[in-house]
Amino acid sequence: MSENPIEVHKFLGGIGYPATRDALIAHAQESGADGNVLTALESIPDKEYDSPTAVSSAISGS
Repeated sequence: MSENPIEVHKFLGGIGYPATRDALIAHAQESGADGNVLTALESIPDKEYDSPTAVSSAISGS
């Protein structure tokens, strides 16, 4: 079961886009994300994301 993208975005507030997967993970860690959120971000493709919508799509697999 994948993490809810809305839950993930709670920890990505204030990040500048475009952002790499590693930057998303680092920002979430600094924001206090739990293991489920970090696992969800670690599971998305290693590329640059241009918007929150792109991150949500990658997390949901669509």
